[in-house]
Amino acid sequence: MAEQPERPERPWPGRLGWQAWHWALVLGGPVVVLALYFLLPRTLFGPERPWLSWSCFVLALAVVAGLLLRQIRRDVLGLPGRPLIMILLLSCLSLAVFAGSYDALSRDGQFSGLNTRLDALYFTVITLATVGFGDVVPVGQGARLVVMLQIAYSLVFLTAGATTASRHLRSILEKRARSHREAAPKRRRRRGRSER
Repeated sequence: MAEQPERPERPWPGRLGWQAWHWALVLGGPVVVLALYFLLPRTLFGPERPWLSWSCFVLALAVVAGLLLRQIRRDVLGLPGRPLIMILLLSCLSLAVFAGSYDALSRDGQFSGLNTRLDALYFTVITLATVGFGDVVPVGQGARLVVMLQIAYSLVFLTAGATTASRHLRSILEKRARSHREAAPKRRRRRGRSER
């Protein structure tokens, strides 16, 4: 019989600690991204600094896209890691980048009906969901360009990330169901012995 390789011990803080860290990232990560979005000074980007605004927008999207593709590649190759957490955080970050760009463009008169950061975040989510109520309208060419970029970006990168995350989650659930089914006869045998 072939020997099973020993599983390396997890470093401190142990299994319970890592699960707590995992859930803290899953629940707290999007909250931190949202808080940073609302706390970033509005005057940092916008019509006063168009080159900085566009450069940061393009750079942020490229970095997030690259990191998303890296997580997808790692999951497809079966490399260790936590793709669900990273894909969730990167997706939230991409939404914050688009919302920030909409907010900056709105101060240049590029939007009708977009006046606050919450309006910008609302428009980002509505565009992602392809609902389009018509209460916020891109009227400038820059705004229309960013909306088209968001739609294309969502179709390519966020869809690929969501597909990878759902596939990874499905494999985790299948493994748990399989181990539960395999353990069920052992539990029944143990129960039968203890009742005798």
